[in-house]
Amino acid sequence: MNRLRTTLLGSGVRWIRASSTTSGNYHNDLRPPDFSEYRKESTTDPKLPANDTILSRKAFTYLVLGSGGVATAYFGKNAVRGLLATKNPSADVLALAKIEIDIASIPEGKNVVFKWRGKPLFVRHRTQQEIEDVRNVDVGSLRHPQHDDERVVKPEWLVVIGSCTHLGCVPVANEGDFGGYFCPCHGSHYDASGRIRKGPAPENLAVPEYVFNGDQLVVG
Repeated sequence: MNRLRTTLLGSGVRWIRASSTTSGNYHNDLRPPDFSEYRKESTTDPKLPANDTILSRKAFTYLVLGSGGVATAYFGKNAVRGLLATKNPSADVLALAKIEIDIASIPEGKNVVFKWRGKPLFVRHRTQQEIEDVRNVDVGSLRHPQHDDERVVKPEWLVVIGSCTHLGCVPVANEGDFGGYFCPCHGSHYDASGRIRKGPAPENLAVPEYVFNGDQLVVG
């Protein structure tokens, strides 16, 4: 070390002794943050044990959560109501919820198609031969056993939904192996009572609610 000092002094370099102490500036006017206004009143007393205030603090928490749950349920209910409202039938469908048909204008042996609730409606004025044929069928041999008199109010009038019970196609009247209806989509045959007699359809043509009022047929 002395040799290095001698060398440096000989070269004209000034040797300065460094101080082993340092000094700096500091502030003593800084205060810690105060969160008193955000604290519950029951927790501001430093002498009060936490266990003594736990019930009041939990009650406040439950109150907040409960209020949030009520609000969520309220808005959720309104959202569900709005969604269900979009599923309601449109005005034109409701207008056709009931229809009146003048059956006096339908001749015997004729099948007329109407639109009811967005579906085809078959109204058939059956002949006496058709009535006898469907009532002489052995009900036990049917896939969907129903007597003809279970499906009609008056023997001469058959009222059914014109939608095949297989996949919903519209059957053709006075066609098929049994003289009633035939579905060309997959070959289902119905008789003049609308009962399935052959093919893939699992059930008879559906019968809607209807009543007779003189010469008026009221469906729905």
